[in-house]
Amino acid sequence: MVENDIETAELVLDHYGPNFGAEVLGLQIADASDAEVRAVRAALVANKVLVLRKQFIDDEQHIEFGRRLGDLTVGHPVHDSGEVAPEVYALDSQDNGFADVWHTDVTFMPRPPLGSILRPVVLPPNGGDTNWADSQLAYESLSAPIRELVDGLTAIHDGNREFGYYLAHKRAGKGNLWEGEEVTSLPPVAHPVVRVHPESGRKGLFVNPGFTSHIVGVSEAESRGILDFLYAHLTKPEHIVRHRWQLGDLVLWDNRSTIHYANRDYGTQRRVMHRITLRGDTPVGPRTSR
Repeated sequence: MVENDIETAELVLDHYGPNFGAEVLGLQIADASDAEVRAVRAALVANKVLVLRKQFIDDEQHIEFGRRLGDLTVGHPVHDSGEVAPEVYALDSQDNGFADVWHTDVTFMPRPPLGSILRPVVLPPNGGDTNWADSQLAYESLSAPIRELVDGLTAIHDGNREFGYYLAHKRAGKGNLWEGEEVTSLPPVAHPVVRVHPESGRKGLFVNPGFTSHIVGVSEAESRGILDFLYAHLTKPEHIVRHRWQLGDLVLWDNRSTIHYANRDYGTQRRVMHRITLRGDTPVGPRTSR
């Protein structure tokens, strides 16, 4: 099929639910054509979470596939993942590599990642599932007066809440190169509470308990009340899909339209995940001038 003189491919998708999340069937990324990679990129925007099974790849192949989808960031602005490629963020449960709080990756930077690509390296016998919530569906299921309210709000995202001590004391104030500059501090950044997706144009809630500290221009009590309401609404069961990991899985998600949570229910068993992230853009709200 040819569209605007660019070849595209048809993917076979097994949808997780009526609104978002899908497994891509029969595709091996190691030998995917350019047309298939473009189709994966388009399906990511449409479905927000994509699962590919039986992708037994190493870090080099993981990175290569990410580069075919877009530009990559380093693995993390401040975390030292050890003896892996700079693009890899290694999360090891035996070295505090947990993600058991709802969050969107790296929203404490001015240009958070477009998306993430995650694969398991070591899995516990049971547990360690990951859950994603659809922030666009959550926004659209709000009542009109609440949508009108949140359309005009701005929130502060603060990486010091999670990584400030680590950067100062474990890295001696010398983080990684992010957007071409060494990260030496984590000044809080402001993002719109509602983000307009730059590709689909859909609106979605862009706050998360992991990094959002408060809403600008309201009292502390009002900020907490609004955020608590939005978090409870975001994570309603009908807004969530859940993935049970198997070795060989590769999962992509759109960081601009989801939040996620990794279950920490496997006790002392080990869970190691490797993640790469696609370079993103500055979040824009419904009332933000481009």
